[in-house]
Amino acid sequence: MSTLIRTAIVKAISPAQGSKVAACGLVQNRTIMGRALRESLPPPKTKPKPFDYVNHDYIWIKSLFDRTTHRLDENSKVVVVEGPVASDKTCFAKSLADDLGMKHFPEATMDIHYCRPNGVDLREFNDQVPEDTRTFDHIDFNMCPTHRLAANFQIMMYIARYSQYIDALTHLLNTGQGVVLERSPYSDFVFLEAMYHQKYISKGARSVYYELRNNSIEELMRPHLVIYLDVPVERAIQAIQCRNYPHEVQGKALTTEFLCEIEKQYKDKYLRDIATHAELLVYDWSGGGEVEVVVEDIERLNFDQYTEREDPKMKDWRLPREVDWADQRMKYTNHKHYLMNLFGIPRLDVPELITSADDAYERQEVIYNHPKFSYLEGYTEGGTLLKNKVPKYTEYV
Repeated sequence: MSTLIRTAIVKAISPAQGSKVAACGLVQNRTIMGRALRESLPPPKTKPKPFDYVNHDYIWIKSLFDRTTHRLDENSKVVVVEGPVASDKTCFAKSLADDLGMKHFPEATMDIHYCRPNGVDLREFNDQVPEDTRTFDHIDFNMCPTHRLAANFQIMMYIARYSQYIDALTHLLNTGQGVVLERSPYSDFVFLEAMYHQKYISKGARSVYYELRNNSIEELMRPHLVIYLDVPVERAIQAIQCRNYPHEVQGKALTTEFLCEIEKQYKDKYLRDIATHAELLVYDWSGGGEVEVVVEDIERLNFDQYTEREDPKMKDWRLPREVDWADQRMKYTNHKHYLMNLFGIPRLDVPELITSADDAYERQEVIYNHPKFSYLEGYTEGGTLLKNKVPKYTEYV
């Protein structure tokens, strides 16, 4: 069974209370409730049905009639599960989301960049394009962590996590359903720093990463709760060998030194920083654990005790007026493409992040000569519009 190492558990308050107006303004209220506790209480008051944010924008006129806070309840929270490689985060996060009635977001991957809406995977063109313009994902990184594309890979991973986190916030604000994510853009620097300390990437690439991060991270709302599954490096190595993924056991990236640096960055930097803004639960997960025990600990957390205006905890979620909630909801629902444009910072001083014009042109010619790229996304080859197939925005690549 898991052991609770460090926690921020405080006195719980009644789960039957509603949202309230505190000294700082309108805030979300109450503790998170697991399945057993929810089933033991009377049926909650009916909430407005989820807003169809996939096919419709949330515009100002709708905000006058469709109030964001009317959908929010005690489980309308952002929960992030963190941990080292092979710490069983996926299984735990799925089970936790199921018990809490939340939506599970699996860990972001490079599929966000490479799998296009028309069904084409850009990795299939690797043998037809110049080496410096080929795709590079976690498998490639594990096999060759010192490749010149490793730095670009980590920057794109941050962008992928950023994109997914926006999707999670959009879902929560439009449906009222909480979300459980595996890792987040807030913890992504842990891997960047480990790569830098192992000399997988250069100092210049590291500076570009932080310039992009600093230009984008403040646009998000920090999680309510972070759960860290602590697994010693020796046990993580055993788990890696046990699951026997070829790119992990045969690759050169997941060395003891690299995994130790990840653990150090997590514990010395990330957990200390995020604990000032969110609740934090840390468990010894060396031998696994029981989700029900974690849920019981979560139910003891009082997310409403932080009402002082200057208190950094839950500050992102203490919005003073309904119109402020609407503004946040509109930003994530309607303007994701603007947020993704925050990564368009030109930096021409880091060679490993630069692709020559000739190579880029050759890659573009190969990809866009594919039949499925001969017409716009959402249309058939004959120019017919596909109903409900036109994306609201094009993903940043």
